[in-house]
Amino acid sequence: MKELTVFNGLLIGWFVLAAAVFVALFFVVAPYGRHSRRGWGYSIGNRAGWVLMEAPAPIAFGVCFLLGSNPTTTATITLLFLWEAHYLHRAFIYPLGLHVTARRMPLMVMAFGMIFNIMNGYLNGRYIFTFAGGYSSDWLSDPRFIIGAVLFITGFAINRQADLALRELRRPGESGYKISQSRFYRWVSCPNYLGEITIWIGWAIATWSLPGLAFAFWTVANLLPRARAHHAWYRQHFPDYPPERKALVPGVW
Repeated sequence: MKELTVFNGLLIGWFVLAAAVFVALFFVVAPYGRHSRRGWGYSIGNRAGWVLMEAPAPIAFGVCFLLGSNPTTTATITLLFLWEAHYLHRAFIYPLGLHVTARRMPLMVMAFGMIFNIMNGYLNGRYIFTFAGGYSSDWLSDPRFIIGAVLFITGFAINRQADLALRELRRPGESGYKISQSRFYRWVSCPNYLGEITIWIGWAIATWSLPGLAFAFWTVANLLPRARAHHAWYRQHFPDYPPERKALVPGVW
Protein backbone atom coordinates (compact mmCIF):
# COMPACT_ATOMS: atom_id res chain seq x y z
CA MET A 1 0.00 0.00 0.00
CA LYS A 2 1.37 3.40 -0.98
CA GLU A 3 2.11 5.87 1.78
CA LEU A 4 -0.15 8.48 0.19
CA THR A 5 -3.11 6.09 0.49
CA VAL A 6 -2.32 5.53 4.17
CA PHE A 7 -1.84 9.27 4.63
CA ASN A 8 -5.26 10.09 3.17
CA GLY A 9 -6.91 7.42 5.30
CA LEU A 10 -5.27 8.77 8.45
CA LEU A 11 -6.34 12.29 7.56
CA ILE A 12 -9.99 11.30 7.12
CA GLY A 13 -9.90 9.34 10.36
CA TRP A 14 -8.30 12.32 12.09
CA PHE A 15 -11.23 14.56 11.17
CA VAL A 16 -13.74 11.95 12.35
CA LEU A 17 -11.92 11.40 15.64
CA ALA A 18 -11.78 15.16 16.28
CA ALA A 19 -15.56 15.37 15.91
CA ALA A 20 -16.03 12.50 18.37
CA VAL A 21 -13.62 14.05 20.88
CA PHE A 22 -15.40 17.40 20.58
CA VAL A 23 -18.67 15.82 21.69
CA ALA A 24 -17.05 13.68 24.40
CA LEU A 25 -15.26 16.62 26.03
CA PHE A 26 -18.55 18.30 26.83
CA PHE A 27 -19.25 15.38 29.14
CA VAL A 28 -15.76 14.43 30.41
CA VAL A 29 -13.23 17.12 31.35
CA ALA A 30 -9.63 16.05 30.76
CA PRO A 31 -8.07 15.49 34.24
CA TYR A 32 -5.12 17.86 34.31
CA GLY A 33 -4.49 21.35 35.65
CA ARG A 34 -7.32 22.69 37.80
CA HIS A 35 -9.45 19.72 36.77
CA SER A 36 -7.00 17.12 38.10
CA ARG A 37 -8.64 14.29 40.02
CA ARG A 38 -7.94 10.77 41.12
CA GLY A 39 -8.97 7.68 39.23
CA TRP A 40 -6.93 8.19 36.06
CA GLY A 41 -4.00 5.92 36.89
CA TYR A 42 -0.36 6.78 37.36
CA SER A 43 0.80 10.36 36.97
CA ILE A 44 3.96 12.28 36.17
CA GLY A 45 5.24 15.70 37.25
CA ASN A 46 3.52 18.52 35.37
CA ARG A 47 6.69 19.99 33.88
CA ALA A 48 8.07 16.66 32.70
CA GLY A 49 4.66 15.72 31.35
CA TRP A 50 4.42 18.89 29.28
CA VAL A 51 7.90 18.45 27.80
CA LEU A 52 7.35 14.79 26.91
CA MET A 53 3.89 15.50 25.53
CA GLU A 54 4.79 18.46 23.32
CA ALA A 55 8.33 17.58 22.18
CA PRO A 56 7.20 15.03 19.54
CA ALA A 57 5.55 17.80 17.47
CA PRO A 58 8.73 19.71 16.53
CA ILE A 59 10.65 16.44 16.19
CA ALA A 60 8.12 14.82 13.84
CA PHE A 61 7.78 17.97 11.75
CA GLY A 62 11.56 18.36 11.56
CA VAL A 63 12.03 14.73 10.49
CA CYS A 64 9.43 15.24 7.74
CA PHE A 65 11.42 18.25 6.55
CA LEU A 66 14.66 16.28 6.44
CA LEU A 67 13.02 13.38 4.58
CA GLY A 68 10.88 15.53 2.30
CA SER A 69 11.10 15.28 -1.47
CA ASN A 70 9.64 18.67 -2.37
CA PRO A 71 12.05 21.49 -3.26
CA THR A 72 13.17 23.59 -0.29
CA THR A 73 11.98 27.15 -0.83
CA THR A 74 11.71 30.33 1.18
CA ALA A 75 8.05 29.45 1.77
CA THR A 76 8.72 25.97 3.17
CA ILE A 77 11.52 27.31 5.36
CA THR A 78 9.17 30.00 6.68
CA LEU A 79 6.50 27.42 7.50
CA LEU A 80 9.16 25.28 9.18
CA PHE A 81 10.25 28.28 11.26
CA LEU A 82 6.70 29.13 12.36
CA TRP A 83 5.99 25.56 13.47
CA GLU A 84 9.30 25.01 15.22
CA ALA A 85 9.29 28.41 16.94
CA HIS A 86 5.84 27.77 18.37
CA TYR A 87 6.59 24.27 19.56
CA LEU A 88 10.05 24.92 20.93
CA HIS A 89 8.41 27.56 23.10
CA ARG A 90 5.48 25.32 24.01
CA ALA A 91 7.55 22.20 24.68
CA PHE A 92 10.48 23.71 26.56
CA ILE A 93 10.20 27.40 27.46
CA TYR A 94 6.59 27.39 28.68
CA PRO A 95 6.71 24.33 31.00
CA LEU A 96 10.15 25.12 32.39
CA GLY A 97 8.94 28.59 33.36
CA LEU A 98 6.00 27.34 35.41
CA HIS A 99 6.02 28.35 39.07
CA VAL A 100 3.99 25.32 40.12
CA THR A 101 5.97 22.08 40.20
CA ALA A 102 3.89 19.93 42.55
CA ARG A 103 0.98 19.37 40.17
CA ARG A 104 0.72 16.03 38.41
CA MET A 105 -0.37 14.95 34.95
CA PRO A 106 -1.91 11.50 34.38
CA LEU A 107 0.29 9.32 32.19
CA MET A 108 -2.79 8.62 30.08
CA VAL A 109 -3.19 12.32 29.29
CA MET A 110 0.51 12.61 28.47
CA ALA A 111 0.34 9.55 26.19
CA PHE A 112 -2.70 10.87 24.34
CA GLY A 113 -0.93 14.21 23.96
CA MET A 114 2.16 12.54 22.51
CA ILE A 115 0.07 10.61 19.97
CA PHE A 116 -1.79 13.81 19.08
CA ASN A 117 1.43 15.73 18.47
CA ILE A 118 3.11 12.93 16.53
CA MET A 119 0.07 12.66 14.27
CA ASN A 120 -0.20 16.40 13.67
CA GLY A 121 3.54 16.70 13.09
CA TYR A 122 3.44 13.85 10.58
CA LEU A 123 0.30 14.93 8.71
CA ASN A 124 1.35 18.56 8.38
CA GLY A 125 5.04 17.94 7.81
CA ARG A 126 4.61 15.12 5.34
CA TYR A 127 2.06 17.11 3.36
CA ILE A 128 4.09 20.31 3.17
CA PHE A 129 7.46 18.72 2.43
CA THR A 130 6.38 15.74 0.30
CA PHE A 131 2.75 15.40 -0.79
CA ALA A 132 1.82 19.01 -1.56
CA GLY A 133 2.26 20.29 -5.08
CA GLY A 134 5.01 22.43 -3.62
CA TYR A 135 5.12 25.87 -2.01
CA SER A 136 7.14 28.15 -4.27
CA SER A 137 8.72 31.29 -2.88
CA ASP A 138 5.85 33.23 -4.48
CA TRP A 139 3.53 31.70 -1.87
CA LEU A 140 4.86 34.23 0.64
CA SER A 141 3.11 37.03 -1.29
CA ASP A 142 -0.17 35.12 -1.61
CA PRO A 143 -2.98 36.76 0.41
CA ARG A 144 -3.78 33.40 2.03
CA PHE A 145 -0.28 33.09 3.42
CA ILE A 146 -0.17 36.72 4.55
CA ILE A 147 -3.53 36.52 6.34
CA GLY A 148 -2.64 33.17 7.88
CA ALA A 149 0.78 34.31 9.05
CA VAL A 150 -0.69 37.45 10.63
CA LEU A 151 -3.25 35.34 12.49
CA PHE A 152 -0.56 32.86 13.55
CA ILE A 153 1.67 35.59 14.98
CA THR A 154 -1.30 37.39 16.57
CA GLY A 155 -2.42 34.17 18.23
CA PHE A 156 1.08 33.50 19.50
CA ALA A 157 1.22 37.01 21.01
CA ILE A 158 -2.17 36.56 22.71
CA ASN A 159 -1.10 33.17 24.05
CA ARG A 160 2.18 34.54 25.34
CA GLN A 161 0.56 37.55 27.02
CA ALA A 162 -2.00 35.28 28.69
CA ASP A 163 0.75 33.04 30.08
CA LEU A 164 2.65 36.05 31.43
CA ALA A 165 -0.49 37.42 33.09
CA LEU A 166 -1.02 34.13 34.94
CA ARG A 167 2.59 33.95 36.08
CA GLU A 168 2.40 37.47 37.44
CA LEU A 169 -0.45 36.38 39.73
CA ARG A 170 1.66 33.85 41.64
CA ARG A 171 4.75 34.26 43.72
CA PRO A 172 7.33 31.45 43.65
CA GLY A 173 5.99 28.48 45.61
CA GLU A 174 2.33 29.51 45.43
CA SER A 175 -0.07 26.94 44.02
CA GLY A 176 -3.54 28.42 44.35
CA TYR A 177 -5.66 30.02 41.65
CA LYS A 178 -6.44 33.72 41.47
CA ILE A 179 -8.50 35.95 39.20
CA SER A 180 -6.46 37.89 36.68
CA GLN A 181 -7.62 41.39 35.83
CA SER A 182 -4.87 42.21 33.35
CA ARG A 183 -4.42 42.00 29.62
CA PHE A 184 -6.92 39.81 27.76
CA TYR A 185 -8.30 38.36 30.99
CA ARG A 186 -10.38 41.50 31.30
CA TRP A 187 -12.63 40.11 28.56
CA VAL A 188 -12.38 36.32 28.60
CA SER A 189 -11.57 33.52 31.04
CA CYS A 190 -9.29 31.65 28.61
CA PRO A 191 -7.32 34.04 26.38
CA ASN A 192 -4.56 31.43 26.16
CA TYR A 193 -7.03 29.11 24.44
CA LEU A 194 -8.24 31.93 22.22
CA GLY A 195 -4.63 32.54 21.21
CA GLU A 196 -4.02 28.85 20.50
CA ILE A 197 -7.13 28.58 18.33
CA THR A 198 -6.11 31.73 16.45
CA ILE A 199 -2.65 30.26 15.84
CA TRP A 200 -3.92 27.11 14.17
CA ILE A 201 -6.68 28.80 12.18
CA GLY A 202 -3.90 31.02 10.89
CA TRP A 203 -1.80 27.95 10.11
CA ALA A 204 -4.67 26.35 8.19
CA ILE A 205 -5.02 29.48 6.06
CA ALA A 206 -1.27 29.99 5.61
CA THR A 207 -0.77 26.40 4.41
CA TRP A 208 -4.17 26.19 2.69
CA SER A 209 -4.18 22.46 3.36
CA LEU A 210 -6.45 19.76 4.75
CA PRO A 211 -3.87 18.72 7.38
CA GLY A 212 -3.75 22.35 8.52
CA LEU A 213 -7.54 22.47 8.64
CA ALA A 214 -7.59 19.21 10.61
CA PHE A 215 -5.23 20.72 13.18
CA ALA A 216 -7.40 23.82 13.51
CA PHE A 217 -10.48 21.61 13.88
CA TRP A 218 -8.77 19.54 16.57
CA THR A 219 -7.72 22.68 18.43
CA VAL A 220 -11.29 23.96 18.54
CA ALA A 221 -12.61 20.49 19.42
CA ASN A 222 -10.23 20.25 22.37
CA LEU A 223 -10.16 23.80 23.70
CA LEU A 224 -13.71 25.05 23.25
CA PRO A 225 -15.20 22.49 25.69
CA ARG A 226 -12.28 23.03 28.07
CA ALA A 227 -12.78 26.80 27.99
CA ARG A 228 -16.41 26.18 28.91
CA ALA A 229 -15.30 24.00 31.84
CA HIS A 230 -12.73 26.59 32.97
CA HIS A 231 -15.32 29.36 32.88
CA ALA A 232 -17.77 27.32 34.95
CA TRP A 233 -14.98 26.43 37.41
CA TYR A 234 -14.11 30.10 37.93
CA ARG A 235 -17.74 31.02 38.54
CA GLN A 236 -18.13 28.16 41.00
CA HIS A 237 -15.00 28.92 43.03
CA PHE A 238 -15.02 32.74 42.91
CA PRO A 239 -18.38 34.33 43.88
CA ASP A 240 -17.02 37.75 42.83
CA TYR A 241 -15.98 36.57 39.38
CA PRO A 242 -16.66 39.36 36.83
CA PRO A 243 -20.14 38.64 35.40
CA GLU A 244 -19.38 40.38 32.10
CA ARG A 245 -16.37 38.18 31.35
CA LYS A 246 -16.95 35.58 28.64
CA ALA A 247 -15.40 32.11 28.34
CA LEU A 248 -13.47 32.35 25.07
CA VAL A 249 -14.65 34.98 22.58
CA PRO A 250 -14.81 38.59 23.87
CA GLY A 251 -18.38 39.85 24.07
CA VAL A 252 -19.80 36.72 22.43
CA TRP A 253 -19.27 33.48 24.40
